[in-house]
Order: sequence, then structure tokens, then C-alpha cells
Amino acid sequence: MINRILTFNLCAIVLTLSTIPAQAGSVRETAVVKAIRRAQSAVANIHSEKTADDSGSLFSVDRGRKINGMGTGVIIDERGYIVTNHHVVDGVESLRVTTFDGSAYTAHVVSFDRKHDLAIIKINPTRSLNVMPLGTSSDLMLGESVIAVGNAYGYENTMTGGMISQLSRDVEVNEKQSYRNLIQTDASINPGNSGGPLINLEGEVIGINVAIRAGAQRIGFAIPIDDARKIIAELLNVEKLSQTWHGVVSTDIKSAKTQKLIVQNTIPDSPAAKAGLQPGDVILMAGSTSIIDAADFERACLGKKPGESLTLSVERTSKKQELILTVGNASERPPSTYGTIVRANNNNDDNANESLWRMFGIRLNQLPPAERTQVGPRYRGGMRVTQVRAEGPAALNGIKQGDILVGLHLWESITFENVKYVIEHPQLSTFSPLKFYVLRGEETLWGHLPVGSFR
Repeated sequence: MINRILTFNLCAIVLTLSTIPAQAGSVRETAVVKAIRRAQSAVANIHSEKTADDSGSLFSVDRGRKINGMGTGVIIDERGYIVTNHHVVDGVESLRVTTFDGSAYTAHVVSFDRKHDLAIIKINPTRSLNVMPLGTSSDLMLGESVIAVGNAYGYENTMTGGMISQLSRDVEVNEKQSYRNLIQTDASINPGNSGGPLINLEGEVIGINVAIRAGAQRIGFAIPIDDARKIIAELLNVEKLSQTWHGVVSTDIKSAKTQKLIVQNTIPDSPAAKAGLQPGDVILMAGSTSIIDAADFERACLGKKPGESLTLSVERTSKKQELILTVGNASERPPSTYGTIVRANNNNDDNANESLWRMFGIRLNQLPPAERTQVGPRYRGGMRVTQVRAEGPAALNGIKQGDILVGLHLWESITFENVKYVIEHPQLSTFSPLKFYVLRGEETLWGHLPVGSFR
């Protein structure tokens, strides 16, 4: 169904927590108190320092001055891997992390994704750290109570409460940074909260706080955790970080009742193929790590040296069995396997439109240069919807002939190559339902398309 992008301004809920602990079972021990108690030990307070960029200044008196920054992180691995926003660590010269128990550590940036504004930093803790309980953003409800935890204005471990004001917000920060599909909340999010968790009343992280609306009150935004975990899996990819490889091509399944990692394929002659993993296997454990999604699987393999093995517990046709995965050396990976994903049906440029017709019941034409002014300054181009199949998925979800498709999932749709990238993506099933953005006149509309077994 097509949805119009609206703005809501909802009343705030402010939490006042007593500093005097109540006994367990006390009427004062509310769901909020329990949620905070469960999650707070996995929050990291981040302090940074960098040199100011005064290269464009007419005056040099302050050139080289130091700027102190602050942010928040979420501990995602007991060895000290922490996720935060990229803008928290961008260009910093030093990072200091303080954990909930007051321990302070020097940190360094491991990897980052500038486009999605996420980064992984690493500390070397003196003990095993608590990992943030993981929730899902697939079943969020308008009005649901949430809590933001963070280093607000440098006040470490600040808790603020509110509710989910709206879902699937698209936010343009500036010409270099924009976000898609954000959670909007009226929980107070201040400078320093960036990178911190938005948690539900189960104490589970359901979003990564990322932005506030300048000049507004009680309008904050968070990246849905299901979206963030896909990027986190890429940031923890063992081939990039430790030059090893496993060869698993997987799909995350996230819903209110189910969170699991399913093997979609294995790369031929890879360690995964040699271990005996098969399409449809559900990976339950890798070594001592419980596996919910690809991010868990990557961190389970992270730190393993080539030739080291870990035991995989998998579910196959409702039966559990154990397999031994021996991690390979990335330098020995056959060049022919890069980008290889076994598909039942390979599409090419000539039949991309027919694939769209079969999958969603639409056909597209690329906008000619003369018509690109119709998309205005907000978009670089789009694809004109030339045909819509009656009672097809696109028609049932509000797409009409003449609409201009400007985006699918996280990517713009200017050419057939852009569209093919999405519909042939190895993790397409995890995008379900697939979000689309269309222009109709002067209005940007959005909706969702179901993703079935198309490959």
C-alpha cells in the first residue's frame, strides 16, 4: 500500500529514575527499570579528539586547535568490538571508551561504512564484556515505549524514555548524508547519543540512535537494528579484517517470532562447501557463539587463523547435526569465485524488465535526459513505470502507470543496472518486504513489495 510521508509531533515521556535501588519485586521495579538494568552494561561511552579543519579560515591564530567530541557505542562482541556511528569517529586522532563499570580503554577504528553511517571500533578489555541483548525492528509498533541510552552532552549513561513516533522515515541531513527507513522517536536524543542503543521494554536493542532534527524538540531518529545488522555483518567480514574466508552465502530471517540465519548457498570448493553445509541449513551455533544472523556468524569466525576449525551446529530438515568448518586463507581463494553466487535463474541486461514483470508485475523505461527535470533536485533520475499488471504485486501495493520509480530498498533506481543490482542481490529475500519510492506529480510516495521465491 502506498504511504504518504507525514510528520508527527508527539508528546514526550520523561523518565525519572531513583538513585536508591529498590528490592527485586518491588512495585517500583517497573518494566522500564528492568529493561535498563538488562541493557546498560553493554553501552560504551565514547570520547574523541581531533584537530579542527581551519584550512578555509582567513585567520590562522587557532589553526591546529583540538576539538573534543563525544558519542555512544553498543558492545556487540565480548572481545571488545563496538558499533557506533561513522560520524562519531570520522577523522578522530584518538578515541577513549568508558564502559558501564567505569573502566577506560583506548580504542581504534576497525572498519566503517560512510554511506550508512556505521562503524566498528575495538578496545582490548581486561575481562569479557557484556553484549547488548539483540531485538528485532521487524515488528515495531507506533506508540511502543522505547528508551535511548547514551553519553548525552557528555553525561555518561543517560537514560531517556519515549515512544516510537513513526516508522520508515527518510531524512536528508545535508548534500553528503541522507538516511532511509529510520525509526522516529520522541525519546530525548542529544549530542553524544549518536551511536547508542534505542531499546524496547525487554531491554533489547531495536535501533542505533543516529540523528536529531535541528531546531525541533522530541524528534530523534534511529537506524532499525535489522538494517544495521546487515551492515555490521559486512563491517565484520573476516575476509576484509583477518584475510580468512568461509564461503557461506546466507540470508537473515527476522520477524517477531523468528530470528535465524539460513544458508542460501556455498561457494564451490570453499571451506563451507567442504564442511558439508547445504542450502536451507539453519546455523544455530558456531563454536561457542549462538547464531542469530550473519553478523553473529562473522564474529564467530573472526580471530580464527587459517587452518583453525570450529564446530557448527545446524538444523537440516528439522534435525540437528554438527559439522566442522575449517577456516581458509583468503589469499588461496580461487579468483574465479569472487562475486560467485549460485542462482537457479541468472538474468542479463536484455531480460531485466521481464524479471520485473514476473516478480512484481511492472515494466519500466529509463527517463530520458529531457524528462529528468521531473524528479526535481531531490533525485538524480528515475525509471518510468510504463505498464502495471492488474492484480499484480505492484498494482496491489499502489504503484500506477506513469509513476517514476526513484528508489528500491537502500539504493536509487536510475538505470536498469541499478534495478538489477537489487533484484539479483544475494540477500534479496532479507529485504522482504522490498521498500520502494515513487514520484507521483510533486509528491514522494512509498510502499512495500513482497519478495517471493523468484530465483
